Amino acid sequence: MVIHLEDNFFDVPDFRNRTAVFRNREHAGEILSEMLMQYKNTEAIVFAIPAGGVPVGAVVASKLQIPLDIAVVSKITLPWNTEAGYGAVAFDGTVRLNEDMISRIGLKEEIIEAGIEQTRNKVNKRVAEFRGGKPPVQAAGRPAVLVDDGIASGFTMLVAVEALRKAGANRIIVAVPTANLDAVEFVLPKVEEVYCANLRNEWAFAVADAYQHWSDVGEEEVKELLGSFRNL
Repeated sequence: MVIHLEDNFFDVPDFRNRTAVFRNREHAGEILSEMLMQYKNTEAIVFAIPAGGVPVGAVVASKLQIPLDIAVVSKITLPWNTEAGYGAVAFDGTVRLNEDMISRIGLKEEIIEAGIEQTRNKVNKRVAEFRGGKPPVQAAGRPAVLVDDGIASGFTMLVAVEALRKAGANRIIVAVPTANLDAVEFVLPKVEEVYCANLRNEWAFAVADAYQHWSDVGEEEVKELLGSFRNL
C-alpha cells in the first residue's frame, strides 16, 4: 500500500493492511507506547476515550509515566437505528453534528434537539460515574495524548479534539492502535500529530479486526484502571 500523508503522521509500515496484529488492547498499548517515547516523563497527559480506549491508554500512561484521564464522548444516534450516529457530544458539552447526514435523511429539528439532550445527559452521567467525584487533570498549557482503541470514521474523535482545544491543551496528539485511512485523513489536519500502529485501507473497516482477542470493556474495569492513576 502506497501512503501519502503529512509529516505529522506516524505508523508501523510492517503492520499496514494487516489484521489480528495485536493480542489484545494491552498489547496494543505497549506498541503505541514505544511509538510515543518522546513524551515519557513530560508534561503530557493521556486522555483515554471510554470504554475501549481506557485499557490502551492505561498502558500508555504507565509506560510513559504521565497522568491518565478520560475524554468521554458519545454518538448522537438515530431513534430508529442506535448503530448510526448523526453527531456526537463531548465531556464538556461540545456538540458536533454531521450536517451531510442530517440533510440527506431530512432529520427534523425536534429529533435533533432531543437526541442532543439525551446524549448530553448520558455523557454527564458517565463522567460522574468514572470520575467518582474527583476533579479532572487540567489540560491547559499541556500536550494531550488522545487515545482510543481504534478509529473507524474519525467523527467522534474530532469532538474530543475540539473539547480538549477548549480546555487549553497546547498540543493534541491522537494515538490509536488501528485506524482506517480515510479516518486518519479526516483527523490529521485538525491535530499536531497522529500515531497509528496499524493503518488499513478497507471498505469494510472494523476496529475489532486488528485484535486477536476482542471483547467489550465493562464500566467496572474502566473505574478500576482510572483509580490506579488518581495519585498523578
